[in-house]
Amino acid sequence: PGPGQGASSAVSGFGGWVGLGLRHIFEGVDHLAFLLAVLLVGGGLKRVLLLVTSFTVAHSITLGATALGWVVLDGDRVRWVEAAIAASIIYVAVENLVLREHRHRALITFLFGLVHGFGFASVLAGYGLGDSVVKGLVGFNLGVELGQALVVVVLLPPLRMLQRRPAVHRGAVRVLSVCILAAGGYWMVERALG
Repeated sequence: PGPGQGASSAVSGFGGWVGLGLRHIFEGVDHLAFLLAVLLVGGGLKRVLLLVTSFTVAHSITLGATALGWVVLDGDRVRWVEAAIAASIIYVAVENLVLREHRHRALITFLFGLVHGFGFASVLAGYGLGDSVVKGLVGFNLGVELGQALVVVVLLPPLRMLQRRPAVHRGAVRVLSVCILAAGGYWMVERALG
């Protein structure tokens, strides 16, 4: 069953929650677009780790707060959260196009990570945690983190190769950021009006 149709019984055991988190990351093209936009401008391994950690900590905070019932997301709020996720993609893509330096990228990534955490929480809520709140929350979040780590491992080598050729890297950042901006704009309109 998809979100909203099943309860926690539809997800079997801790591994099921991990698998659900993994699946959501790989099916969540918007989260992947955000991650790509954040990482596109480059930097060393230390910077990449800082950005990924900022995103991870932030979305874990809001995912946990929502799963534990401290924040309530009704249908209308979920729609605006999804629109805000699209806005975060637009913002980072525009920043890639207009700024030469990205000194505050870790802070921006953290703040938008909070919004993405609400998006993850809405997916998790659709499955119903029942009595397994901690198991479901930890498993789902672990799956999200594993998926995110795999994406970063795949993206990093080609991005590092591009960075070694500054002119090619600048062109790739522009082209990919325009594509990401267009996708974010489409999602924003679709979600705000939907």
